[in-house]
Amino acid sequence: MIILGVDPGFSITGFGVIQYTQGKVYLLDYGFLRLPQKHHLAKRITIFHDSISDKIKQFNVDVLSIETPFLGKNAQNFLKLGYLRGILYLLSDRNNLELLEFSPREIKSALTGFGGASKEQVARIITHLFPKIGHKSKQDVTDALAISLCGLWRGKQL
Repeated sequence: MIILGVDPGFSITGFGVIQYTQGKVYLLDYGFLRLPQKHHLAKRITIFHDSISDKIKQFNVDVLSIETPFLGKNAQNFLKLGYLRGILYLLSDRNNLELLEFSPREIKSALTGFGGASKEQVARIITHLFPKIGHKSKQDVTDALAISLCGLWRGKQL
């Protein structure tokens, strides 16, 4: 099973691709996608779509794992995040992927055992599990890998 975890953001989107085979987890790819603010909204959405679509095809992804959004201080950002989530739903359907969504508390709990854990605590666990990503990885990347792992661990329980 191959899982793509995505932490969408309109400036930076983190992604992590893991494979679960014969009881072991392998890190296939990880990183972040910059959506340049110099581009208009439609262009940034297109870049997001094309990049995630390429990852799905490149790794023959089975499961798309994402985080449920939370309404922060800026309703405009929440609305724009909805555009990216819509793209993820579309890609999931078009590629016949299982789509799993988890709240931030569920993801933190799956990784650390505590739903109120900090992003730094989650990042420490991720860099411990996948040392090659390094301790200086962007939080968008460690968040995406946490979302991938949550998709694996919690998805198997569904």
